[in-house]
Formats: sequence, structure tokens, C-alpha cells
Amino acid sequence: MTILVTAASGQLGSLVVDALLRRGAPADSIVATARDTAKLAALAERGVRTAELDYERPDTIAAALDGVDTVLLVSGSEPGKRLAGHRNVIDAAVAAGVAKLVYTSAPKATTFDWALGAEHRATEEAIAASGLPAVIVRNNWYVENYVADVQRAADSGVIAASAGDGLVAAVTRADLADGAAVVLLEDGHLGRVYEFGGDVELSYDDIAAAAAEVLGREVAYARLSTEEHVAALEAVGLDASTAGFVAGLDTGIREGVLAGVDGTLSRLIGRPTTPFVEGLRSALA
Repeated sequence: MTILVTAASGQLGSLVVDALLRRGAPADSIVATARDTAKLAALAERGVRTAELDYERPDTIAAALDGVDTVLLVSGSEPGKRLAGHRNVIDAAVAAGVAKLVYTSAPKATTFDWALGAEHRATEEAIAASGLPAVIVRNNWYVENYVADVQRAADSGVIAASAGDGLVAAVTRADLADGAAVVLLEDGHLGRVYEFGGDVELSYDDIAAAAAEVLGREVAYARLSTEEHVAALEAVGLDASTAGFVAGLDTGIREGVLAGVDGTLSRLIGRPTTPFVEGLRSALA
């Protein structure tokens, strides 16, 4: 089996390569790809094969997929620009006869209408229409997403959001990467859609309490309205469209898009997911 990991110079992709190696995949059976292969030098030193792959340049995708049977498509990072690049990878995977495509999607992508979901839903639909044998892993919120909030709270004593009483099954990138590695390496997952999240749901009061524990000071959750949130984001320099998108993420959280715990990820990786406080402390370090 030859496993290709896209965006392997990024935070999630590099951790997936680490997890594959840790779970026994031979280094020379992994192809780590990125737009800039210089950023893959550390992986190359470990014996991992490397290749250029740019979602926006189909020629690089076709070349990288030569001889590959399993692909992890890590979703693009730029809102509004993801879908075209994803389709390029899907088309190239069909042409290359890929036997398994794993895609990192967003929570409840096909059942919940929220700011982050549209491109992921469209990508899942494109994968289904392509006929590729596939597994969808929908990643809940990264613990690491809260680092900037906690750093600000070190001075302000406040975590401000418009998420209301929404719950989040937050999980570390490393745990999600381990789950992806399992799905890539094991048989029996084709056709499945997995909601990957932590073992515990957290309210934003819980997140503030975790921040307080890590920081050693009191931290409170300040509940904002959507309008107050947009205004605050614009006040620190975000344009109206970006501020609306960011606040829209909190609207989705308030309405339950990140809620729900079913133990799927911990079952697949064979251990409990990392506790939020532990993951937050590690991320801040």
C-alpha cells in the first residue's frame, strides 16, 4: 500500500504522517506532499517520500498520484477557494484508479447549514458523484483553535464569544491525525462517514474554566450577541465579510453543530481522547 498525504507541511497533515509512522507504516510507503517541498525536508530525512502537489495545479496532482492507491485529502484552508482544488484532487484520484480516498470534512457537513459547511458539503457530494471508494472523517473543533483566546485571556481575564450555551466536542489535532491514520491503514472503513470529536462536550464556561486552570488566574466567559461579536471583530481590523464569517461560526456552535459525543474517535484509536486542559496546556507550550 502506498499512502499519499496532501498538505503534509501543514499542522494536521504532518501529524498524520507522524501517526502513520508510529502505527508501523514503512516510511517509503508514505508520500508526503505540499506546494513547497522544501517544507517537507524533515519528513524526507525520516525516509518518507515527498512530492509537489498544489490543489490549484492539476499537473502536480497527477504526477504525485502516480503509483498511489490510498489518498488523504486534507481540506484546503482558504474559505471560498476550497472546492475547486478539492475537485482537482478528486478528478486526479479517479484517473489514477485510487482505491481509497479519505477526506477531512466539517462536522455535520450535509445535515447542518452553517458558515463552514457549504464547501465541505459540496466536496462530499463531489466525492460521492465520482464513484471513488471513500471514507469521510468530519473533524470537530481543534483544541488548538482556542490558543489565541486563552492568550488574550491571560491579560483580560475574559473569553468573549457569541456561542451562547453551545457545546463543543473539542479534540486535539494529534488525536484527529491518529484517527485519520487508522482509517488510512485499516480495511473495513470504505463508505463510512465518521464524526470525529473528543470524548467530552464542553460549554464555553467549561472552556473559560480550563483557561483559568492553565493560566492560574480567573477567566470568565463573556456572552456576546452576534451583532456585538461582529462589531468587536471589525474594531480589531477585520473587514465586514470576514467578521460576519467568523461570527457565523459561533452561530453554528450556538445552534449545536459541534455538539454530540459518540466515542467513535476514541474507539478507533484505542484510547481516550486527550483531555481538553491537557491539550490546551500542550498547545500553549
